[in-house]
Amino acid sequence: MEGCFTLLALTVAFALPGLGARRSSVVERAFGRLARRRLVAVATVGATAFFLRLALLPLSPIPEPFTPDDFSFLLSGDTFAHGRLANPTPALWTHFESVHITMVPTYASMYFPAQGLALAAGKVLTGHAWFGLLAVNALMCATLCWMLQAWLPPGWAFLGGMIAVMRLGLFSYWINTYTGGASVAALGGALVLGALPRLTRHTRHRDALLLATGIGILMISRPYEGLLLCLPVAVVLGRWALAGKNRPPRGLLLRRAAMPLAWIAAVASWLAYYDYRAFGNPLTPPYTLDRAQYAVEPYWAWQAPLPEPFYRHKVLRDFYVKQELPFVTEFHTPHGMLQHILLKPAYTLQFFAEIALLPPLFMLRRVLIDRRMRFLVLCIAVLIAGMLIEIVLLPHYLAPFTAAFYAIGLQCMRHLRVWNPGGKPVGASLVRYLVLTCTILVPIRAFAGTLHLQLDDWPPSAWTATWYGSDQLGAPRARVQANLEAQPGKQLAIVRYAPQHNPVFEWVYNNADLENAKVIWAREMDADDNLKLIQHYKDRQVWLIEPDRSPPGVSPYLLKNQPDSH
Repeated sequence: MEGCFTLLALTVAFALPGLGARRSSVVERAFGRLARRRLVAVATVGATAFFLRLALLPLSPIPEPFTPDDFSFLLSGDTFAHGRLANPTPALWTHFESVHITMVPTYASMYFPAQGLALAAGKVLTGHAWFGLLAVNALMCATLCWMLQAWLPPGWAFLGGMIAVMRLGLFSYWINTYTGGASVAALGGALVLGALPRLTRHTRHRDALLLATGIGILMISRPYEGLLLCLPVAVVLGRWALAGKNRPPRGLLLRRAAMPLAWIAAVASWLAYYDYRAFGNPLTPPYTLDRAQYAVEPYWAWQAPLPEPFYRHKVLRDFYVKQELPFVTEFHTPHGMLQHILLKPAYTLQFFAEIALLPPLFMLRRVLIDRRMRFLVLCIAVLIAGMLIEIVLLPHYLAPFTAAFYAIGLQCMRHLRVWNPGGKPVGASLVRYLVLTCTILVPIRAFAGTLHLQLDDWPPSAWTATWYGSDQLGAPRARVQANLEAQPGKQLAIVRYAPQHNPVFEWVYNNADLENAKVIWAREMDADDNLKLIQHYKDRQVWLIEPDRSPPGVSPYLLKNQPDSH
């Protein structure tokens, strides 16, 4: 449908370039007046993202977790909400092993803590972690508008913020799953790229603090991609501090830099302390320990697969060996490497531009030689170099560069708007129709279920699309959880997967306070281990959960009916 609307926009723009110009001008002037009130425009973008997503809850409800990433980030949020950085390893912990969750030396998420902090804030303040994600997502859209105001005229900055609301803030997996922490990282990147030009123009203390805050957010969300963004920023700041036209006196510069540098150091120290409490060593960052214990897939293109560890559960081996390893094996062939390198920019375009925002990119050549955009183009060049040496790419990896993508895309739209082939306002009409297309698609997507329009949730390649699927893939587990919680007393749910179970659809997940949870989820092991588990939780009613049956099987657990081993 998006492709058809885009093709229609192209056709009408060339055939009837003046159609609707007068009415469009009235709308543009009204929004232009709002956009010139910069703080009001920023607040409007953030409020629209927040309240419109709330209004859509009857049609697109709060997402239910279903992937290991979802559960790992939710564990992080629940841990922080309990006032802890990590949890003690539970008794009989081998029954509770799960993907992307460490059990030893502590029971904790393997991920960096920024997303968990946002989810914890939502849980503490509202009772549900998703509202923390919603608030950060709205703040990300507002900050993106603020960043664009430093690089583009206010009307275009406001348009960019509203496009972010429509394309990222309502229906993408950034808001409709708990995976990736993309909104947090995009917020950090927007702060960095928005504060940089303001700082070099005015040397205000607040801009320096905002820059430091953005760097701090990147450090605790996506530090590798954040480093790729901060490298060109550091070069620009260094040149400006040494020989910039607007460089303040050295004494003032040092005073302006003292508190931001102290703030960055404080964030780094806190992250080191977090690493110490969660992983036993301040120099052991997130990811490292969990991947060393379970994974065979390396991160970098030059690395060979890691030795296969001992897996106590078939489903864990299926995830790390059968699902991840073939991707690496293919990448290390010449044909596979070329294919994956070419797919990376394709996936990036698919997510950030989809189809409706592709036509302006025909003006990319003009943007590449545009002095206004030179620094942002350099940032993207550094990103490309960094992504070439990383094996896997998903859109949330690129989140710190979201603001740069939007600024370059909007500059392409500005060049397209003044394109007048044959003296006709084809470019201006096309820009209007493409924005209209994005707007029309919002209610269509909102009512996709009512209109019987199927949007794929799975396989993960669907996540590269802006319009995330409409089904609640985590609903079956959520229903079983709710039914068990409705039972009197405490419950123990022992999960038995079928041999063909997809390891991405995880059911064994527990809260931070595992021992005191109303429902504890555990993996079925051999008879002796299961007997120890049941005896340890003798005060709980024990259930057998079979997720791969339709509907999922829930029955009292009988030791005599279990297989010998799993």
